[in-house]
Amino acid sequence: MNIAFLGYGQVGAPLADHLARAGHNVTLGAAEPFSDRALKALRRNAELKAAPPREAILGADVVFLATPFAANEALLMAVATELVGKVLVDCTNPVGPGLNHGLNSARSGTEMIQTLLPATKVVKAFTIYGFENLENSAYPGYNVKPAMLFCGADAAAKQRVARLIGDLGWEPVDTGGIEQALPLEHMTLLWIRMVRLGGQSPHVVWAALRR
Repeated sequence: MNIAFLGYGQVGAPLADHLARAGHNVTLGAAEPFSDRALKALRRNAELKAAPPREAILGADVVFLATPFAANEALLMAVATELVGKVLVDCTNPVGPGLNHGLNSARSGTEMIQTLLPATKVVKAFTIYGFENLENSAYPGYNVKPAMLFCGADAAAKQRVARLIGDLGWEPVDTGGIEQALPLEHMTLLWIRMVRLGGQSPHVVWAALRR
């Protein structure tokens, strides 16, 4: 699968690296491909490439958004035409002061993005844990894979994202339509409070048990 990344920091860089190792064709959408941050991400894996954001998006089947939430609107509006018809994986979270929801829980950040990009298939994923678990999703010794919860309005887009979740070693758990993005963002805040404030291990994850 051809994949582009908008954002390649603590979240985007490990996802891009592991997707390339899983056999996907991954390009970083880099306005400054020779910046220290871009070169740091590229050094993780010789298979990674960089291209201007519009070029990277046009060649992609799936685009990952892994930027700070505050940067989303300006960045996405600049490439809105290129994102028409694309699957956009929203890996961002609106975190406000005091580790509260940045949009006051009136709506999710994902729904805001979908409103900005009505012709784009937005799927929320890779948001309920910190970057540590994106670096390494392996939990040896257990009989279940860690769960990665995701949601979105387009069934075919979610199937594509579920495949990528599986390629990265997670159990894909479809939580429903895009309205489920707000509960997922609250799960992120729960994880952040437990780990960053509460002192629990950053490698605490959820699992989906079925019988």
